[in-house]
Amino acid sequence: MEQQRNILFILFLSLTLFIYWAYERDKITMEQQAQLHAERLEQMAAAESSQSSTGKLIKITSDTLELSISSIGGDVVDAKLLKVKQEQGKDDPFHLLMIEPLFTYQSQSGLIGANGPDSKARPTYTFNNDNVVMQEGEDSVSAVLKFTQNGVDYTKTYTLKRGSYVVDVKYDVVNNSGKNVSMAFYGQLKQTVDATMQSNSGLFMVAGAYRGTAYSSDETRYEKHTLEDLADLSKERTPLNVKTSAGWVAMIQHYFVSAWIGDTTEGVKNVIFSNASKDGSEAIIGIRSEATTIAPSQSHEFKSSMWIGPKSQDEMEKVAPNLDLTVDYGWLWFISIPLFKILEFIHGFIGNWGFAIIVLTLIVRGALFPLTKAQYTSMAKMRLLAPKMQELRDRYGDDRQKLGQETMRLYKTEKVNPLGGCFPLLIQMPIFIALYWTLMESTELRHAPFMLWITDLSVHDPYFVTPILYGISMYFIQKMSPTPVTDPIQRKVFMAMPFIFTFMFCTFPAGLTIYWLISNLFTIFQQVIIYRSLEKRGLHVKNQ
Repeated sequence: MEQQRNILFILFLSLTLFIYWAYERDKITMEQQAQLHAERLEQMAAAESSQSSTGKLIKITSDTLELSISSIGGDVVDAKLLKVKQEQGKDDPFHLLMIEPLFTYQSQSGLIGANGPDSKARPTYTFNNDNVVMQEGEDSVSAVLKFTQNGVDYTKTYTLKRGSYVVDVKYDVVNNSGKNVSMAFYGQLKQTVDATMQSNSGLFMVAGAYRGTAYSSDETRYEKHTLEDLADLSKERTPLNVKTSAGWVAMIQHYFVSAWIGDTTEGVKNVIFSNASKDGSEAIIGIRSEATTIAPSQSHEFKSSMWIGPKSQDEMEKVAPNLDLTVDYGWLWFISIPLFKILEFIHGFIGNWGFAIIVLTLIVRGALFPLTKAQYTSMAKMRLLAPKMQELRDRYGDDRQKLGQETMRLYKTEKVNPLGGCFPLLIQMPIFIALYWTLMESTELRHAPFMLWITDLSVHDPYFVTPILYGISMYFIQKMSPTPVTDPIQRKVFMAMPFIFTFMFCTFPAGLTIYWLISNLFTIFQQVIIYRSLEKRGLHVKNQ
């Protein structure tokens, strides 16, 4: 009976988790949609006028990125990832940064402080070439913007490198004003808080996937805040104000990230900050350097860099310390990261992410085989003790204290641990959850084909074959359960579980479904091996 409760408890937790993820994905109600429609009608005129304020655009293109930079402020108002497709089977590149009628996601930078040109109004830059393209044989390409104010010359340069998602940003300031000037560099990311306001870009929500901001500082390797949190902090006049020598700020969504890396020059101090628009519809997170004084006839260089691209762990790790943590594995990251390294290693030999998932699943389940065997052995011993346990209940049923004492004595005499069936399961669960998040967050699975009808491991099985097979395998596991379910209500719950989980898995990415299906098939194989071994020892486990 105790084992039945354990199984039901685990199933209940799993089902609750899946239902929550489904709710998060589909939580926009009809009322919210109606309100959204009204807001769109009201904001259309204002949004269109906002679009026209971007000024002239200069386009800079490498083999990986296409950026549109506004002459007003020199901000990146549009970014496309040329090697990443918006949709499988189509040629349109993935659209990450943009300004649309009802949705804004852009990267801004400038010089602020006592004499900073961006302190009061955004400067208007000039440029000689509005379409800068990396040519064959070139390793980098740069777009140069210029501006002069009060005798100070400003040159803002964007540089893209071949094969990289890093954007280098540099300000060359020449002081010809005849007096000291003081200013500091800032870089920030701004995005509309309500994702449903977006219409035609690359932002998409996946059940359980995180969308929001993050930062890294001297005090914390990785700290998260949702866009709503930043907007609320701004309303409460308690925005982020974190001092750090190095660090970065980022905006994160499923598979993709944009980030500003602070000035890493030795001795430079940075401040991580947050803000929001007046109406709270847009959230801002940024990083700025300390003010620098530039003497007359002297010059100074402010420099920083951005990451605009997919969550490529190996590449981001080289760009800035802890930037790879934006691949958000949750609180089990210390297990998920090694699992991904193993998955990546396997893929290096196999060349197919689907088969790599299968091999990784078999490795994990094989490594946990001793725990699984201990679990079923404990169940078998507990089953053999059932008649003696019943005798104790009949004898001491009215004396709970005596019954407890005699029960513990029986366990000690027979060398049986009553928690032996549950403890191995509790050890395995974090590993299985971590593996789930490993597959959920790995951008390498996006648009990655497996075989036959599964051409994209990051979306659901188009014909629902693997979810149905998963449900069938779950049914057989239940039939082979070492503990028969006798309670009518529990029996109905058990009978419904394969159907419920099949329905839930129909919406899950194919890569995850393959993992769970292979895990179930391996469980069935393990059970057959373990049962035969136990039966040879006279321990009958299977249902009679």
